[in-house]
Amino acid sequence: QVQLVESGGGLVQAGGSLRLSCAASGSVFSINFMGWHRQVPGKQRELVAVIRNGGSTYYADSVKGRFTVSRDNAKNTVSLQMSSLKPEDTAVYYCNAGLDGRVYWGQGTPVTVSS
Repeated sequence: QVQLVESGGGLVQAGGSLRLSCAASGSVFSINFMGWHRQVPGKQRELVAVIRNGGSTYYADSVKGRFTVSRDNAKNTVSLQMSSLKPEDTAVYYCNAGLDGRVYWGQGTPVTVSS
């Protein structure tokens, strides 16, 4: 099993930047991928970015060129650097990790972008 704890959410003005971090503990050596999703109340959770073992990444079209996902294997963390933020980026951001056919989730951290 893996436990995930996010940090770094908050309030930022449109055009600003914010960095989210997620610390993993437990069976971290079995993790295949880590990533970020986000969810707005009343809507489905959507994929934001994923980084796989080996470093390959995937981004949702809505965040390409603005967000960067990175992973520090030594510290067992995954980060999401968010720039040029828009009000539509407002959501609760969830970290996740996949291993042994299961996906684990953090508790979420809220991000609010004011116009």
